Amino acid sequence: MSQFITDSDDHQISLEEVINKINDLPMLPDVAKEMLSDLNNEDISLDAIVEKVSLDQALAAKVLRLANASIYGANSKVVTIQQAVAMLGIKNLKNLIRLSIFTRHLPTAACRGFDNQAFWRHNLATAICSELISRTLHMKHDFAFTAGLLHDIGRLVLVSRFPKKYAEVIAAAKKSDTSLLEAERIILGVDHVAVGLVLALQWNFSDAIQDGIRGHHEPDDKDLNAVASIVHVANSIVHALDLNHAENELVPPISQHAWNVLSLNEEAYLAIFHETELRVEAMNQMLQTP
Repeated sequence: MSQFITDSDDHQISLEEVINKINDLPMLPDVAKEMLSDLNNEDISLDAIVEKVSLDQALAAKVLRLANASIYGANSKVVTIQQAVAMLGIKNLKNLIRLSIFTRHLPTAACRGFDNQAFWRHNLATAICSELISRTLHMKHDFAFTAGLLHDIGRLVLVSRFPKKYAEVIAAAKKSDTSLLEAERIILGVDHVAVGLVLALQWNFSDAIQDGIRGHHEPDDKDLNAVASIVHVANSIVHALDLNHAENELVPPISQHAWNVLSLNEEAYLAIFHETELRVEAMNQMLQTP
């Protein structure tokens, strides 16, 4: 490992400071909570989802745009929400709604060196890859997608609430050719995993999603939900596929424990790689508009 280089003023952030900043964040609106709760109900009908989407103009536009993406192979232009839902299916529609809710209600970042679009592209790709892995393993997909989407959410809190300090983290990690996680711990005294868990508790995320956040770098605790291993492996896959086209992107090492938990063969992984790339290309269009 290269020597760590930092120009920090050595003032570290306490978890109490972070909690105070998180307490300043708005809670998820009741309508968003209701919709997320409905999405976790496997018995919800397509008609019920169509009705909810139709009441949200921005979300309706995104649904139509995704349905018209070339990956879905529509022979003619999709012009109604009902057509879009029939084209996308309930699984893709649920994931698009989750993405829209979280990108709309989580804080935006204004930090030197931080690319907000790249942040969400990575998290979306990890969500898609996590869902594909869980589907291959015949596990519940919805938790895996949401856990993948939110695994780095603590980083967004740090960037938006401590922008000057996090700019030091980004600069030091780049200068020292080390991970942002290590730079966070050295410069801030806290990391995005701990911060993400605080937010997950405040927003009442499920235990499975909390474990996905808690274990996405260190999944070896056998008490963790298997989704932690899924998100851990998906995170490394997405970095390795270089879907962000980032210069000198570091690929996190994969835990042997997580690899063993998944126990997928080469054929399964190749299929996951291919479908992740296809679906990310289509879903990334959703990040281009509010």
